[in-house]
Amino acid sequence: MPSRFRTLLSLTVLLGVVFSQIPVSLAEPNTPLTPENSVDAILAETPTPVANSVEAATSGNTKFTKNGIFDQDTVIKLAKALAAKPYVAPEEALPESLQNLTQEQYQDIRFRSDKAIWKNPSLPYQLQLFHRGFYFKQMVELALVRGNQVSHLAYNPDYFETGKSLTQPLPKRDIGYSGFRLHYPLNRHDYFDELLVFQGATYFRALGKGNNYGVSARGLALKTADPMGEEFPFFKAFWIEEPHKDANLLVIHALLDSPSVTGAYRFSVRPGDNTHMDVDAVLFPRVDLDKVGLAPGTSMYMHALNGRQHIDDARPEVHDSDGLLMLNGRSERLWRPLANPKTLQVSAFMDNAPQGFGLIQRQRNYYAYEDLQTPYQTHPSLWVEPIGNWGQGSVILTEIPTQSEIHDNIMVFWRPQETLKAGSHYRFAYRLSWGEEPAVKQGTITVSRTASGRADITKPTAKRLFVIDYQLNDGKRPKAMPVPKVQSSGGSISKVSLQQNAHNGGYRLTFQFDPEDAAVAELRAELLFDTATGNMAPAPGKVETWLYRWSR
Repeated sequence: MPSRFRTLLSLTVLLGVVFSQIPVSLAEPNTPLTPENSVDAILAETPTPVANSVEAATSGNTKFTKNGIFDQDTVIKLAKALAAKPYVAPEEALPESLQNLTQEQYQDIRFRSDKAIWKNPSLPYQLQLFHRGFYFKQMVELALVRGNQVSHLAYNPDYFETGKSLTQPLPKRDIGYSGFRLHYPLNRHDYFDELLVFQGATYFRALGKGNNYGVSARGLALKTADPMGEEFPFFKAFWIEEPHKDANLLVIHALLDSPSVTGAYRFSVRPGDNTHMDVDAVLFPRVDLDKVGLAPGTSMYMHALNGRQHIDDARPEVHDSDGLLMLNGRSERLWRPLANPKTLQVSAFMDNAPQGFGLIQRQRNYYAYEDLQTPYQTHPSLWVEPIGNWGQGSVILTEIPTQSEIHDNIMVFWRPQETLKAGSHYRFAYRLSWGEEPAVKQGTITVSRTASGRADITKPTAKRLFVIDYQLNDGKRPKAMPVPKVQSSGGSISKVSLQQNAHNGGYRLTFQFDPEDAAVAELRAELLFDTATGNMAPAPGKVETWLYRWSR
């Protein structure tokens, strides 16, 4: 199945709902996740004379993106006004000819590359549009911004060509679009590669140099893994600023809506070896939000060397991401290998003022996957770096069982400890980096591989053997061997051993775990180094702490 459809289909199948996704950005640097006086000032100003009337737009008769004046506060004011009104579901009505398209028919509607926005005259980016239909029936309004002027980007059937599968002509009236993608000369100066896609709810994904699509991001997560069902916000409209001819910066504004919250987002995109997106958001809760997820990322993990006992697959590993990396407020690096459990599981990692977290694709060797169709070794990592102090909360990791790679079964986000109150507004900012995982300082010791298997051939379902390889990143190995410390919340640990690994210049830690009567156990491994006082202690920031959840 094409990767463009995978995320939306996966959550529809696994959670029984249809959702939307796309990122946003809007805040000054170092802004905490609290109600902001600066936003109050913006909202107290005389309304900008923009031709975007919330009263008219919510009636379904007019658009948010009409021609008019646009400034950096326009979407904030729209989001606040929208939050004060009853929620209106996004428009899904389509002409009969598009109502029940098959996947093949939908794929047969292709944007004509010669019609790309900004192709003539040539600018650093080219904009292409996605048609509505198939799983993408919700209407998305698009507008182009030049200076302080906004122009509605009306639907035009001449932008598209169709093949033999679609026999009926495309509609003539303005039905909007389902999303868009941006192209940029990322890998070659003479070719515009696909760089960034926004399509489906609040989903979006981007690429660094040499990457192929894998992990995705979302604008906001609400009630994830809630027994009553997850709520999926939707980006109703986008305003895309025309890029400057001599700069690679592109700015995108988005209006988010859902039954529980509205939001104004601003994305500042800079492509490169790692593509960076500075995201600023202002949220206006309609109700108290106690199960909100900020900076969500979604990915696919089916199996790797640490969990193949329930998988029958010819490939050694299959995943878009193989671990969750966290840099907490105490500067401790935490590495948590992902899992494909038998039942849905949710892990919470409490923190204060997190420095970063993200879904990482650490295994970059083709021979780890042996897949000629899907180059998993080129899929990007997604790193989230909060801007300002996000306060107390938890990194939440959700792992959903799957037997197929068409399902995005992994999700991670930050959940603030404090409830976001109805009638207030909250502003937060962060940077997304798509590509390689964040660089480490010379000499930092990181986990390069996690493997597990049965420890006792006579009792294959009892004890487990764990093998953890550590690599030393561009530094000299300390003369004194560290001392391993392995702990478990349940069961027992035995036969702990650490030795030098001549193949990578680092270390190999092995131990056996006997679950005994435990149904679930949280494992933790650390390498302790000799301190100036002669005591053995962890080295925060210099050695990753390995975390693992074992479950039956």
